[in-house]
Amino acid sequence: MAMAPDSGAFVSKFVLKPPSPSPSLPLAGLTFAVKDIFDVEGHVTGFGNPDWARTHVPASSTAPAVLNVLKAGATCVGKTVMDEMAYSIFGVNKHYGTPRNPCAPDRVPGGSSSGSAVAVGAKLVDFSLGSDTGGSVRVPASYCGILGFRPSHNAVSTVGVIPMAQSLDTVGWFAREPSILKQVGRVLLELPDADPKRPSQIIVPRDCFQLSNIPSERLTQALVRSVEKLFGGGIIKHTILGDYIRDNVPALSSFLHEINEDEVDIIPSLEALSTARRLLQRYEFKNNHKEWISVVNPDLGPGISDHVRDALQTTEENVDVYWSVKKEFHAALTSLLGDFGILAIPTVPGPPPKLQTDVSSLEVYGAKAFRLLSIAGVSGFCQVSIPMGQHDNLPISISLLAKHGADGFLLDLVETLYKSLQEQAEIAGKLV
Repeated sequence: MAMAPDSGAFVSKFVLKPPSPSPSLPLAGLTFAVKDIFDVEGHVTGFGNPDWARTHVPASSTAPAVLNVLKAGATCVGKTVMDEMAYSIFGVNKHYGTPRNPCAPDRVPGGSSSGSAVAVGAKLVDFSLGSDTGGSVRVPASYCGILGFRPSHNAVSTVGVIPMAQSLDTVGWFAREPSILKQVGRVLLELPDADPKRPSQIIVPRDCFQLSNIPSERLTQALVRSVEKLFGGGIIKHTILGDYIRDNVPALSSFLHEINEDEVDIIPSLEALSTARRLLQRYEFKNNHKEWISVVNPDLGPGISDHVRDALQTTEENVDVYWSVKKEFHAALTSLLGDFGILAIPTVPGPPPKLQTDVSSLEVYGAKAFRLLSIAGVSGFCQVSIPMGQHDNLPISISLLAKHGADGFLLDLVETLYKSLQEQAEIAGKLV
């Protein structure tokens, strides 16, 4: 089947203009697309699956997040393809097709906000909206070589967005330019004007970068040199994050006994954190969608059907422990970073997998990715994925995290660092 001229990014196209257009509005003249998980009045919200679309009526109102960017002057041009029920990070959809990765056409685009990332990466729109529960903005941003922002949990309204797992769900966004990423963020987060704050520390956890199959210096060297140039090297701190989490999140001990510490590429405390996140996500997904699944028995693609089956078999056991882990981890990471500290990690453990990779291999890769993705997910902290050029002709990225509520600070920092990071990444790419 020939790929559509829109890179297969869209599930439906339409035009929604700003209600009161004005060149003075912050997003005037910009176009955007929305993931098919957001309600848009008069359109069925498809949730990535034709059985869902068939059994739901058109939305009676538009999600506040979409309304806010429309009111800020942007024009919506359509809804984008997503992984079924938002239950994958790879971007493969057997019903609507897999959007083409603009950076690496033979690789997956990442998901579940696949079409939204591709629409930005292929320059079809200026920015797009997605959702991120386990990694659904950060992963496709990394795979498609663009900027992706997961805000602090509950910082942007999720009203009118189909829930996946409310304790983890966020509304995120994609852009190619840091200035647009920031402008969209200012609108969605309703941020007041403020002078950018200087970071107090940039923490680089050696163990997290060892989880990546990209040489650690390829990512960290560009970051360190950019920070030295702009803020001085004194704010860079190296640490072992896994040890810190083990010592400061005692509730994780309930999950540590299941971890094989002799396995290669294992950080036991991060593995336990990922396990806690996965079980909480399954439990909430089941509560949200069990009834519809049991009545409709939807046709779900490979991998997705396994995730849904596992979720439906989840019990309430350990639910209280999940909440304890979230509370303790949030406090521990807040203490580590302080008000204006930054944690730098790889977004994902490596470049995007090839198209047609078998499901079992994708699951192994996904398990590795969630060791990194669960840090922001469980803590509720904000995270931005920043493209760092290519390694072996494939897109790579680095992520910066800031404490819950420090979204404006993080958006300012991306804008300040971005040009230098791109320059240093290009230099590092020639050396490694």
